[in-house]
Amino acid sequence: MTFTLTKRFDFEAAHQLPWHNGKCKNLHGHSYKLEVDIEGELNENGIVEDFYEVSKICKGEIVNVYDHKLLNDYFENPTAEVMAREFFKIIDTHWVKGGFSGKLSAVRLWETENSWVQYKPYETKG
Repeated sequence: MTFTLTKRFDFEAAHQLPWHNGKCKNLHGHSYKLEVDIEGELNENGIVEDFYEVSKICKGEIVNVYDHKLLNDYFENPTAEVMAREFFKIIDTHWVKGGFSGKLSAVRLWETENSWVQYKPYETKG
């Protein structure tokens, strides 16, 4: 049986989408929520991985970098989809380098309470 560990992180940031035909063309901000899923079997300690390890990577490489920033300074097209894909790559690189248990399976990025995207590049077995 596979378990899914999920950890959520919050950060504030602004962006604008110059190509957009509506309000998003203007500079505006969001209270982003980033959810990270790690899938795996239980290790000898009865966990998939320590939540702290997920936090260390996500806070250090995502939250501390993008919090209270203008996302257009970091992304050519700072849509939630583009950012979710990039965040996945960043987290996955550090996860693999760290040799941690489990596998990064999905990243969800919430722009608002009701609007989010999920990036899940691999097929997972249920």
